[in-house]
Amino acid sequence: MTTIALLGDRNPEFATHRALDETLLALPSDVHASWVATDSAAARHTGAYDAVWISPGSPYRDDDAVFRAIGTARVLGQPLLGTCAGFQYAAIEIARNTSIDAGHAENPEGAKEIVIDRLACGLYGQRTMVHPIAGTHVAAACGDEPFEGYHFCGFGLRPEYVPALEYAGVVVSAWGDDAGAEAIELTDHPFFVATLFQPQMADPMHPLIRAFVDAAQTAAMGVRAA
Repeated sequence: MTTIALLGDRNPEFATHRALDETLLALPSDVHASWVATDSAAARHTGAYDAVWISPGSPYRDDDAVFRAIGTARVLGQPLLGTCAGFQYAAIEIARNTSIDAGHAENPEGAKEIVIDRLACGLYGQRTMVHPIAGTHVAAACGDEPFEGYHFCGFGLRPEYVPALEYAGVVVSAWGDDAGAEAIELTDHPFFVATLFQPQMADPMHPLIRAFVDAAQTAAMGVRAA
């Protein structure tokens, strides 16, 4: 059985979370995925799962648990998918690992450098074009041609921090006309992908979600083989 932690604070009033519930129901029978609240005991042990998905919906009840889970996935090679806030927190966690005192404009908490800032135009409930970059996980899953992505966010990665993230092994794997960096990946990682757009709003088993699940199953097979 492949296990996936959907790390976030589920709120059934959010359409994006209801869509995630539909995704959980659509997963293969040999994949068990469940919500893990950020302030739960299980949130402190996400490394025990085969993969972790950082859900939308920030600030989280326990931001530190989210950053810790992202760092664990980054270091252990655990497959990770982050969407919306998951993208934002992944960028911050990686930036902090390069010694940048990185913060989020939504909740800066005294950080010296705001890596995730307000978008010039908030993308709340909007579908805009996403332009994948050839040779990346996003392009492998979604194709090289632009596609429509659903957004419900008002924050994105400040472009001046892209070089620092690239130095840390990040590739910007998709761009948007309104949001700038739409997706980031780690080049030396089996599957570490974070997107501003929310794939579950297009299809419970969107190609990118399928690619993530495939990576989780591969990781689970590796553990069993070991």
